[in-house]
Amino acid sequence: MGCWWQLLLGLWAVPPTWAGRELLNICMNAKPHKPEPSPEAKLYEECIPWKDSACCTANTSWEAHLDVSLLYNFSLVHCGLMMPDCQKHFLQAICFYECSPNLGPWIQRVGRTIDSPQIGAIIILASCYARTQLDPSGQAERILDAPLCREDCEQWWADCRTSYTCKSNWHGGWTWSRGKPRCPARALCHPFLHYFPTPADLCEKIWSNSFKASPEHRTSGRCLQKWFKPAGGNPNVAVARLFASPAPSWELSDTLLAFSLFLLLLS
Repeated sequence: MGCWWQLLLGLWAVPPTWAGRELLNICMNAKPHKPEPSPEAKLYEECIPWKDSACCTANTSWEAHLDVSLLYNFSLVHCGLMMPDCQKHFLQAICFYECSPNLGPWIQRVGRTIDSPQIGAIIILASCYARTQLDPSGQAERILDAPLCREDCEQWWADCRTSYTCKSNWHGGWTWSRGKPRCPARALCHPFLHYFPTPADLCEKIWSNSFKASPEHRTSGRCLQKWFKPAGGNPNVAVARLFASPAPSWELSDTLLAFSLFLLLLS
């Protein structure tokens, strides 16, 4: 309880403003991301859309496409069968995670230097959350609830329905054998539909809520596209700017009031 009261006091003590610019055009502090985005003319296949501004290197983009990825020593075909269209979605999602400089508003920062009271309050919240949701990979930062457009989740799910997996959460819980993650004992391989009954289940469960299934369509400008055609430009730039913009003071006040009442009920 002390952690949550510390967060509340920190939030009430600062003006209702957010450092929006700090959330734009940045790379998360996670292996093997670059310190900051820059052009990468030789990105590989599904990572090409981010060539103008990428948090990944050309080598990282190539490693992401290997049958057993060198990035995390993980195989998408751990159950022996993954249809090409399904595998393509996962490669796009991995490129999106590794290469996109537009994930700032959804980065969960852990152990970062406190630069201001506002950031300090955010770090306290991240610390509280991290006590129960520690990233199994040990990364210093991760994304949480990044809103994927409705079409992205639905097509990903539709193309993977007949592929096989043995787990609904790929973020951890694997059995390691000969240096590689394998299905846990008694975790049987089934079609994706068994572990992911809906598109939202796939988008949200597959990597511990890194993504959130948005009800918004691609044309709304209010959700992220995990892949896009490079010729049309990066649509996620405007989405990140929208979510990073300062929240109206009355919205923040209402949120704090509701959170205060919630804590009182827990007391």
